[in-house]
Amino acid sequence: MRILHTSDWHLGRIFHGVHLTDDQAHLLDRFVELVNDARPDVILIAGDIYDRSVPPTDAVDLLDDVLSRILLDYKVPVILIAGNHDSPERLGFGTRLLARQGLYVISEVSKDLTPVAIPDAGGPVYFCPLPYAEPPVVRERLAVPDAPNQQQALQSMINHVVRQIPSDKRKVGLAHAYVAGGAESESERPLSIGGSSQVNTTCFQPFHYTALGHLHQPQNAGGASIRYAGSLMKYSFSEATHRKSVTMVEMNDTGKITQEEITLTPRRDVRRLEGNLTDILSGPQSGESKEDYIMVTLKDPGAVYDAIGKLRTVYPNVLHIERPHMTNTGELSGPSGDHRGRSETDLFSDFFAQITGEPLSRQQTELVAETMDTVLRQEREV
Repeated sequence: MRILHTSDWHLGRIFHGVHLTDDQAHLLDRFVELVNDARPDVILIAGDIYDRSVPPTDAVDLLDDVLSRILLDYKVPVILIAGNHDSPERLGFGTRLLARQGLYVISEVSKDLTPVAIPDAGGPVYFCPLPYAEPPVVRERLAVPDAPNQQQALQSMINHVVRQIPSDKRKVGLAHAYVAGGAESESERPLSIGGSSQVNTTCFQPFHYTALGHLHQPQNAGGASIRYAGSLMKYSFSEATHRKSVTMVEMNDTGKITQEEITLTPRRDVRRLEGNLTDILSGPQSGESKEDYIMVTLKDPGAVYDAIGKLRTVYPNVLHIERPHMTNTGELSGPSGDHRGRSETDLFSDFFAQITGEPLSRQQTELVAETMDTVLRQEREV
């Protein structure tokens, strides 16, 4: 069986004030061309279909167009789950009707959560959809009081689905989760504050392959059979060095897998430039496109008049400029750490120490983490 695994499309994303829907449409055209060329037996989309719970209409139209082309033109079934950015209720509208056309949208946890069987020459392969859900929701819906965190909640969901499958059959998990040890990016919204959102790879032992979403860098998680496909495109400048791709998985009759990364070329890349203004204004040195989305770190020691205006005469899509801090000696001195890679709790802790001259106590840190967690949960539920 050929399985095409992708995730984290984040349709409707706004990047430094730029709406990315046209860029996403360009990449998804390449994705549909890949479906035509490779003819997978099933496509898995592991959550964060949209960038926010109430997506803009052009994002909804784009998803409708892409899925319609895949299902109607190429007859390839699609299984997708909700991620932490998605609204389960909105994403799951019309689920039972869509399943008849080969589109399986699993957005909410319930006792009706069942595997999806897709047959090949070796018999059925059971796909186990595990949509993102907060632990309190899992405890209530599956009647599992002993699920205080994401690890136990996900394990409860896996147990619920796997017990419905004969033990000798091939199984594929489809989850939106943060596996401990995975490489993070700036553009990922934390599932919770304080580490309670992390899960370990042991819960995926029942599966011959686990298709993961949430982390935006393509990567294996503890082995080749547990895989993040990564996001559709680069959604932060910290991802400038990433090589975005989708994953094609080949599974034989015994469940053994091989995988291949397939790169999709974006209309515009996301890049970082660093140097003096004069050097950067000389233009690309290695054939890069001037139309890429650019972040510039200027090293000029003095004031620079209208830096962004000058840069945009060469690179029209410069979106962000940074100037390193200056010391009294005139030497360049960077910040104490890269704030873009730090959590909200770490940032508040630094702010508190700067204002009061004292670090947060353990009790205060726990209170801040709990407050941040509540705010993030409320954002997801809006």
